[in-house]
Amino acid sequence: MGKVIKKDNVPALLDSLSDFEVYGLSKEDNALSYGKVDGNNLLLEFRNSKKPPKNVLFPQTEKMFDFKREGKQYTGITEPEKSEKPILLFGVRPCDARSITILDKLFSWDYIDPYYVDRRDRSTIISFSCTDQNMPQKNCFCTSVDGSPGSKEGADMLWTDIGDSYFVESLNEKGMKIMEIGIDLFSDAPEESDQKALEAIKTAEDSVVRKMDKDGINTALEAMFDSAYWDQFSRRCLGCGVCTLLCPTCHCFDINDITSRGKGWRERTWDSCQNCYYTIHASGHNPRPVRKHRQRNRIYHKFQYMEKNLEVVGCVGCGRCISGCPVNIDIIEVVEGVKAEKEAAGNE
Repeated sequence: MGKVIKKDNVPALLDSLSDFEVYGLSKEDNALSYGKVDGNNLLLEFRNSKKPPKNVLFPQTEKMFDFKREGKQYTGITEPEKSEKPILLFGVRPCDARSITILDKLFSWDYIDPYYVDRRDRSTIISFSCTDQNMPQKNCFCTSVDGSPGSKEGADMLWTDIGDSYFVESLNEKGMKIMEIGIDLFSDAPEESDQKALEAIKTAEDSVVRKMDKDGINTALEAMFDSAYWDQFSRRCLGCGVCTLLCPTCHCFDINDITSRGKGWRERTWDSCQNCYYTIHASGHNPRPVRKHRQRNRIYHKFQYMEKNLEVVGCVGCGRCISGCPVNIDIIEVVEGVKAEKEAAGNE
């Protein structure tokens, strides 16, 4: 059964979770992003963040270890001390909660990534249905990629705005633990609360106006690898990589050693397949030498490679890549264009 919590009681709930590292939405350089919050600086009404919450579990820059160098020998290798505190991601939109399930598959696919898995095991996700006045946004298309403004996938709790309260559903043991900690702040839901929540989610679903028909895209891509279409759509791309840096499911990273006077550290940093240096081999050969190859790879990765390897579509319909692109490249139009080109070629 669901519970309800008064909006006025939410700051007190966060303050009671002192054993957690609590991350929620805050403003950074006038843009919404996920950072540490408490009951005093909590945002409850918000648009989706510009940067996705994956930054909490997969930091943009992360130190792997420190080292010392004596001549050609590396000694004194030490890993940073790991936190053992549980992590609470508060106020995650359903598309971003779903994206974390994709990262879960990726980071434990052919190799278990200890950095990501450690944070993920310690994390609890409280997802907020997209039912308030700020959501969904104009470029959201979650319903086209098997999502919903009220999706529970990837969440441990789902909160839905029903006026002066939230209708709260605990979805597993992690969600129940939050409920137990704040037991005095939650109350039994009145009979009409769950119906209000369902109606609010249905209204939000109906308000998602952008649509992508992804049926058949995998088959179309099979025949389109060498198509001139990739020249056509990538011609205006600047190669800035903002589409990948804002994407909640993109996960590529680079590893670098930084040294100074015999000391240094190794760190990994987000990278982008749109970077012209991204695929250069040690020999100097670059298998994706021009921009169209890199844009093509992005689409194939989302809609074919990840489905083949992980059995998921690598897009959750958050629309960040559309809103953030400085030259208005629209992933919905690109996918529809692939299918149209394939159909036209088949009719010749």
